[in-house]
Amino acid sequence: MNKLVSFGNKRTYEDFIKQVPIQCRPLFDSIRDYCFSLGETVVEDIRMHRIVFGKSISFRWFADVSPNEDAVIIKIQKNRKEEPQIHEIQLNQNLNEIKKILKDAFDKIH
Repeated sequence: MNKLVSFGNKRTYEDFIKQVPIQCRPLFDSIRDYCFSLGETVVEDIRMHRIVFGKSISFRWFADVSPNEDAVIIKIQKNRKEEPQIHEIQLNQNLNEIKKILKDAFDKIH
């Protein structure tokens, strides 16, 4: 079950995805679906220009995903004491490596 955390913005994913360039939507959806597949404790916070995925209601975020014209930018945090890694995922890029990094971040974030 997809969980949505709201900090007062009341935006839905359907509202958000309308602002994403059409060519980026399938990639954005794939990344979103993968984040939710990591476990039942995944929650999302839909913000104005990006979506942040966290672990449980304490909302320790592990992925901050934002669309670009021809790519998706993902900031990945494994530990609150380290700077997030920033990855630019191209439309035709294989997602295997980024999925491993996302899984590792989800597993390590507390």
